[in-house]
Amino acid sequence: ADSGDAELELSAVRHQPEGLEQLLAQTKFTKTELQSLYRGFKNECPSGLVDEETFKLIYSQFFPQGDASTYAHFLFDAFDADRNGALCFQDFVIGLSVLLRGTVQQKLKWAFDLYDINKDGYITKEEMLEIMKSIYDMMGRCTHPPPRDSAPAEHVELFFQKMDRNGDGVVTFEEFLETCQKDKDIMSSMQIFENAI
Repeated sequence: ADSGDAELELSAVRHQPEGLEQLLAQTKFTKTELQSLYRGFKNECPSGLVDEETFKLIYSQFFPQGDASTYAHFLFDAFDADRNGALCFQDFVIGLSVLLRGTVQQKLKWAFDLYDINKDGYITKEEMLEIMKSIYDMMGRCTHPPPRDSAPAEHVELFFQKMDRNGDGVVTFEEFLETCQKDKDIMSSMQIFENAI
């Protein structure tokens, strides 16, 4: 019985992320959830690191009808908090914790950072258009009827009409937060992920 216990303990250690206590403090996941996420992460990425190309490959499997590479690039940047060009388990699980269990304000900050491509604290129409085009590319041929070529630009115009409160051509986090919190559709879409894990 002793050797069985030792084997079980070894297996638990192998499937335990480094800095587990720290991750428990930094995320809203339980120890069991973190171990389970870590197992999945290590299965997909035995090296423990995901570079952008691998991330794109994994992500594009979810959208076979379209081209997800550009959107996956933006998403990768949003997860790569320390900007070192690779996602470690910690980057991944901290981002996931915000998306799945964060407060509304944390989720909105994460979304804002995704749209703020150059990370200068503002969303410009150009940045928003790049993201919108990448989303339309990713959705590909699975939308019926297929979107018009002008659809991403129209989407951006509507976004800015709603968000750019002072009409200065850029959206600050404060404008983004205020508008999103007043918009019932946006708020209900934020709740969708609540019970995903």
